[in-house]
This record gives sequence, structure tokens and C-alpha cells, in this order.
Amino acid sequence: MTSNLTRDEAQARSALITVASYEVDLDLTAPGGGEVTFDSVTVVRFDCAAPGASTFVDLTAPAVREITLNGAPVGLEAFDGDRIALDGLAASNVLRVSAQCAYSRSGEGLHRFTDPADKRVYLYSDLETFDAHRVYACFDQPDLKATYELTVTAPEEWLVVSNMAPESRTADGDTARWHFPPTPLLPTYITAIAAGDYHVVRDEHDGIPLGVYCRQSLAGYLDAGEIIEVTRQGFDFYHRSFGIKYPFEKYDQLFVPEFKEGAMENAGCVTILESYIFRSRVTDFAREARAETILHEMAHMWFGDLVTMRWWDDLWLNESFATWAGTLAQAEATRWTWAWTTFAQLYKAWGYRQDQLPSTHPIAADISDIHAVEVNFDGITYAKGASVLKQLVAYVGLDNFLAGVRKYFAAHAWGNAALADLLAALEETSGRDLAAWSREWLQTAGVNTLRASYSTGDDGRFTEFAVEQEAPAAHPVLRSHRIAIGLYDKTEAGLVRRHRVETDVAGPRTVIPELAGHTRPDLVLVNDDDLTYAKIRLDDHSLGTLIDSIDDFIDSLPAALCWASAWDMCRDGEMAARDYVRLVMSGISSVADISVAQTLLRQAGQAARRFADPGWRDTGLALIAGTLRRLLREAPAGSDEQLSYLRAFAGVATSASDLALLARLLDGSERLEGLSVDTDLRWALLARLVSRGGGPDDSTAFGIDQIDAELARDVTDAGERHAATCYAAIPTVEAKQEAWRALTRGDLTIAMFRATLAGFADPDQPELVEPYRADYFGVVGDVWRDWSSAMAQDFVSGVYLALALSAETVEATDAYLAGAEPPAALRRLLLEGRDDVLRALRCQARDRQAS
Repeated sequence: MTSNLTRDEAQARSALITVASYEVDLDLTAPGGGEVTFDSVTVVRFDCAAPGASTFVDLTAPAVREITLNGAPVGLEAFDGDRIALDGLAASNVLRVSAQCAYSRSGEGLHRFTDPADKRVYLYSDLETFDAHRVYACFDQPDLKATYELTVTAPEEWLVVSNMAPESRTADGDTARWHFPPTPLLPTYITAIAAGDYHVVRDEHDGIPLGVYCRQSLAGYLDAGEIIEVTRQGFDFYHRSFGIKYPFEKYDQLFVPEFKEGAMENAGCVTILESYIFRSRVTDFAREARAETILHEMAHMWFGDLVTMRWWDDLWLNESFATWAGTLAQAEATRWTWAWTTFAQLYKAWGYRQDQLPSTHPIAADISDIHAVEVNFDGITYAKGASVLKQLVAYVGLDNFLAGVRKYFAAHAWGNAALADLLAALEETSGRDLAAWSREWLQTAGVNTLRASYSTGDDGRFTEFAVEQEAPAAHPVLRSHRIAIGLYDKTEAGLVRRHRVETDVAGPRTVIPELAGHTRPDLVLVNDDDLTYAKIRLDDHSLGTLIDSIDDFIDSLPAALCWASAWDMCRDGEMAARDYVRLVMSGISSVADISVAQTLLRQAGQAARRFADPGWRDTGLALIAGTLRRLLREAPAGSDEQLSYLRAFAGVATSASDLALLARLLDGSERLEGLSVDTDLRWALLARLVSRGGGPDDSTAFGIDQIDAELARDVTDAGERHAATCYAAIPTVEAKQEAWRALTRGDLTIAMFRATLAGFADPDQPELVEPYRADYFGVVGDVWRDWSSAMAQDFVSGVYLALALSAETVEATDAYLAGAEPPAALRRLLLEGRDDVLRALRCQARDRQAS
């Protein structure tokens, strides 16, 4: 794992020193460094509250050449590989460190990538949470903000991009020296540099210079117009809402290769996953997801960059606020007005899943060190936190909430703040005491379940209506919820809401007198409009309506909430997996929101593979494939539905006739009107054919030769990744052995590692992966110790997911945990995997009862 920093160390250091400025000089052309290392010289100016005291500066580097403190040399033995010890500090100090730093292949620090399409080189930094010291010596913690003045020497033909616009560029033969003026006060983790032969599209909005960057080989696919349109819409919305104009001098967005996450909110220099450049046709769901990412990172410019958390305990507030604000902006300022429907169906499901794992934690987490935060970028930090903020907005009112946010920004601009500071501002603008709300929602773990409980008279009217609340035994808190209750009737037009009540509920049972006297509807929806964060259970009458009429909803959000309730019932073993699959297949054609449709199809596949009785699994996959094959023929030519159905069909096709259809679509002997089998779709079809070993007849198989031929058609890094997935998915013992060797060597880039893992862990090849259970537990400790954080987490969680859903896997996990005494973060990930296996086994047992 990476070097570490504890909260206690950070607090002691911030109490001792105040950092004024950094001057960082990077040489990306240094002879001898080549593709492995670069030269980094840092000058740090800082004050010390206790002259004579000692501290340390963070630096992870292969070598340090020189260290001076206040003009005096510091022995190189002060550097231990991750830290430089500093003794005898003065009241005011100047530290200079000259080091040889290493490029990254895991996306952490300064990542270097060579494009196989044209051999051009691209660099970009990613420094959250604790990787700035891989690029320059620094006090790498969020509450020691400073200014940063950057100078970069690079090949003459490159562009260099940073937080500020360049102040000067001086060419000298084959190199150029770029100088950037000092930034405003920033934390280390949002400083940034990118360099290479980037393609750029420039624009301007409201006085803000805009730049959209990608590598040259993808320039033809860059739809900069839509990206800039969303950017403009976001700025206009946030300027109205936040009351402070965008606080940095320019706004660049760089789509970068092999990025390890979705995006990163570097101040004025946002880096974004390159998959959001669409080289093949995608559904509108992909464009919606890209817009949400753009708006999420833009919200961070205020919440995180302008006002920064003191320590990673408040990571959730950064990410939850950006998720909430980005979704609100998308719903109110862009064409994706249904963004809250996507949030309810997709993101909240992530939160509910995370909140039911043994590693669940309060939203306001106790983060003792960097290793703890690195595994905390989870569904609670993002999805549950954003859901709770949505609940808080309903509780205090949107206008009061935004007024409090504006006060918070004004009071803490360019500084650090904590949750208490935000709550104080919200209390002032709303007049509500939020102490109890904070205790209930932010300082406790677990998810509540809400259900309607009612009685009716002979006339069919409610004589009493109540909402009952439950909590898991491990986390028994019953919270206060602001909810809406909707009464839905079947009509000729479909399921239509007849009446809505918005109210507060608390404790185990809350009577809702406003609903007494209303005729019982066909469906009662607790948490209509998705105001709170809670699992919802339908009463028996409403569940019957749902099963019979799921495709009759007029509005997308209540339909999504009912779909989400059904999925949660499936995961909890309250609905047989086969019944959930049948429900999805009966109603999928009525789902108009493509984000919901694609999510449901993915969940149906998971239900058949993981939650159904293994004896029904093939039947379930055949049911899904048969339904999708019919819908594929019926879908409008060229529609998103057509593309979604084909991609989902390609993921489950198993029978000889289904595989033969894939083969005909791949070789062009059969065509679907309006559908182009483009590059990425070709890879999807080939991947399924390879993984099943299938072809149009028994004499034809798909394997290495076909993969090689497809790679020759697509000589790109994306092609190499697709090919790696296909090679690892070949259903032979030899292919799995080769994939395992590649996964455990530790020399793959993070992108190639993930691609190889995807093929190795093919969900329909459990018998080929099960033999690696002992090998996995034999190496997992060494991987965790020796690999970078992102790569180690991918290995631990990704390979575990591929292990057999069996009691033997649970027993092997228990034995390892008992004998190895792994570090807390590794233990957490293994316990999460173990819990997923146990949940699947419970669901399989429930499904067998339905057989």
C-alpha cells in the first residue's frame, strides 16, 4: 500500500506549522529519466509556531538528490522513502528538495501514457487523497493550504496545463519552459499538471475561459459542443444558486487515458475519465452520466476547492454535496430533467447496498488515517450522503438551504471548514435546530425500512393509516423522515396519482390522520417523490398491483421507486429471484427512461446469476435472452432501446441459436435496421462468443485467432483492453492460468489490469475460477502490502467477486482473517466480499422455495 498519514499526525503538524507557498519546478525531459522518472525541485516557505521543534515533509520518490533547510544542507539519511525528517525549525523556514520522482502506471501521482495509435505521450496528475507527494515534496494534508507556483520543462511540441493559465512559455530547441503564476490558496490534493500533445477546443462563458482537451487520436470523436453546453448551463445554475462567481481564472476539462476513477476536481483543471469520449454509438444514458459527472466536478469548485475540509472525516460532505448539487443542476438546468429518477434507481441502490454491509459506517465517518479514507469512497460517502442532503433540503426548504450554503461559502472562502460550520449556517437561515437531525442522520449507520399500515371500512375507505418504521438489530436507530405518500389508481391512462400528502414520520409508528377517509387506492407509495433515504416495502394489495401493472405508470419517478423496492426485496430474499427476473421481463418494454431500463436489465442478469437457485440459472438467462431477442426485433430502428436490448442480449446469450445470431451480426450476414455494428459493439459481440466458445455451428469456435483479427482492426489502447478481456475470457484452463499470471505479476497498468480481470472473472465461468480461491488467499496479503492503493483494492474486491458463491469461500475467508490478522482496510474489503456471498446464498435458498 501507499505511504500513510494518521489524523493525529496531521493535527499535530497543522498545529505546529503554517505553509505560505510552494515553488515547484518539474523537468519532464530530464536525460536518464525517460519513461520511468522525472526531476522535481520544490521550495516550500512555512512558519513554525515553536522554533526548535521538529516535523516532517511528505515525499515518495526513488531518490532525493539534495535537501536544504534555511540554506543549510540536510543529510540524505533524513529521507526514508516516504518522508523527510526536519529538525531545528526556525520561526520562518525555507525548505528546498531536489528529487527524482517516478511516473505512475496506476493512475496515482503523475501518470504517463503512450498512445499505441500514434506513439504520442500524455501525462496527467491525480493527487487525491494523498498522492501529491509523489510529484513534489509537500505537507500533504488538506488543512495546510498554500499558494503554488509551477514551472515545467517539457518537449517543445507539448501543451502543459495546470490550475492557472500559463504566464509564459519559452522555447529552447527541442524543449519549452512553461511558467504558471501562483494559485490562490489550495490544498495539495487539487493541484494539477497535465502535459502532452493534447488536442484542445477553446471557448468562453460569462468571462470564464473554457478548454476541452483530449488526445489527438480521439479528437474526431470529441463532441465538445455538448460538453461546453452542459458546462455553460452548470455555471449559470451555480452562479444563481451559490451567490459567488466561479472563483478561479479559467476552467479546463481534460479527458485523460487510463484514469482510475470517474473524474477529479482539480481547481480549474478537471480531469475526466476518457470513456466519456464516445468512439462508438451510446445510449442517452451515457450522455446523461457524463453530464452528471461534469456538473458534480463543477460543484466541487465551490465545495471542496474554495472551501476545503480540514480532514478526511468530512470527505462525505465534499462528495455528497457535489452529488446532490450536480443532480439538482442536471434536473433544473439541462435537458435531463429526469435526473432524480436516475438518482433514485441507480445511485440510491448503491447507498442501500453499502449501508447493509458489515463495514457500514456513519455518514460522518471516523477516519483515523489515509488508508481508512482510501476505502471510504463508497456508496455511503456519495449516494447515502447525497440522499440525506436531499432529505435535509426537504426539511428546511430549498431556499433556506441555498441561503445557508451561500453564508457558508462567504464565511469560509479560501479556508477550511467542517460539518459544524455548515450546520450553523443552515440553522441560521432556516431557523431549525439541526442537532437532533445531525445525530440521527450523520452520526449513525444503517438504513431504515418504511411500510404502510392501514385498515379500511366496509366502504373501502381508510379508517386509519400509519407508516411503520423498522431498523436492523445491529443499527437500531429509528430516524425522523420527511416523506410524501402517494395514492395511485388504475385508470384508462395508466397508474395515476390521485392524492399526495407530505408529512414527517418518526419512531416505530406514525399515524397520518390526513389520509383517513380516503378510498384505498390500487397502490400506496410511501416515500413518493423520493424525499427520504429508506427502504420501502409495499403492502400486499399494492404489491399485487405492482406485479400486474408495473408497466402502467404514467410518471417515471414513482415507477423507478417501485422498481427499486422490488430489487431491494430480491436482494433481501423477500422476493424470489426468479420472480424478480419475470417482473423485469414483463415490464421492461414500458420503461421509457433509458437509464432505468439499462439498470433493470443489469439487475435482472445479476438476479439470475447470483441470487437464483443455481439450478434455475440457465433457465433465467434463457428467459432474459428470449425476451430481449423479441424486444430487439420490435424496438424502433435506431432507438436507444434497440441498442440497449442488443447489448443486454449479448451479455446473456447462451443457446446455440442466440450465439449464432451474435455471430451473424458480427460478420454482417444479418443486419438490424437502424443499427450499426460499430467498433465497441463488435467487441461486445465477440466477447460473448469467445466466453461461450460458441459460433454459428458446432464446427466454429471463437478464440485467439478471432481476437487477434479484431485487434488488427482496432489498433488502439481501447482495442488492446477489449482484447485483453477476451483473451482472459476464453473458457479454457490454459487461458485462466495465463490471465492469473498477468493479474498477479504487478506490472500491468491499472486500465489493463481491470480489462484482464473483467475477462478472468466472467460471471458465467465459475467452474474455471473456483480453483483460484486458494491462490487468491495465498497472495492477497502480499498484494495489499506491495501494490498501490487503487491496484490493491481492484485486486482484492474484483477477484473476490469472481470466487464461487459457496460456503467454502466463506470458510476460506474466515480462515484467512483468523490467521493473517490483515490490516483494517484489507479486512474491511474481505468482510464486504464475504457478506455478499452470504447474501447470495440466502437469496438462492429463498429462490429454491419458489421452484
